[in-house]
Amino acid sequence: MKDRKTIKDRFTDKVAIVTGGSSGIGKATVEEICKEGASVVFTGLEDDGHQMAREMEGQGFNVAYCQGDMSGEQFCKGVVALALKKYGKVNYLLNNAFSFVSKGPDASRADWLRTFEVGPVAFALMASLVASSMKEQGGGAIVNVSSISAFIAQPNRWTYNAAKGAVHTLTKCMALDLVPHGIRVNSVSPGWIWTREVLKAAAGDREKWEPVWGQYHMLERLGEPVEVAAAILFLFSDDAAFVNAADLAVDGGYGSLGPEGLGNTSKFAGSK
Repeated sequence: MKDRKTIKDRFTDKVAIVTGGSSGIGKATVEEICKEGASVVFTGLEDDGHQMAREMEGQGFNVAYCQGDMSGEQFCKGVVALALKKYGKVNYLLNNAFSFVSKGPDASRADWLRTFEVGPVAFALMASLVASSMKEQGGGAIVNVSSISAFIAQPNRWTYNAAKGAVHTLTKCMALDLVPHGIRVNSVSPGWIWTREVLKAAAGDREKWEPVWGQYHMLERLGEPVEVAAAILFLFSDDAAFVNAADLAVDGGYGSLGPEGLGNTSKFAGSK
């Protein structure tokens, strides 16, 4: 699903904030929701977000890039202020930016603080900051990017998995407290996705590692960022009007695969 069918004008006159929008799942979400009519303010740590914004503006999309660190309260406030100044409202928020500090018993206090401040703490702050605007618009939708790592044990990943687990529970609490304002809050939990971090772990050799890591998923491959973006857009949309406090697994069956792995499923191929 490197290319998906655009649902024309689904988000026309809507405004979204996407954190961590200059790469990976965030970038795919920015691109796809813009194709469907939305205006977007997105954030990132890297300079390449400026080039991305220029290219998208050249294609006729309404975007603005904020370069900075989501662990800073003033930066978070500035992102929301820019969206309100430039577009006058916020309808959707994707909390995606996250720290990839993955440490176990050797994690320092600084590692823990970094992981949580960029992750669930920033997620909570951003949700609080956009709630008033969403309420004024008659409601809105927030999607938090969790992970398969929120539900399982993985070696030497205390920091990352604990923070993603916090996102999972935080999503439910957000949904309960914001529903009186007409705001729905859900999460997505991706499996292994071909993002910059995964490519880095593969030393750029996707061909070699796709079958190795693919065996952890029933679909026998890793996911594409756009496949997660498609799920996020669904949760933003009116098609998900009765979906709240839910976690949508976009994991190719990873979370349901038992210790037997894929086993000898091929023996059933072609059976009647």
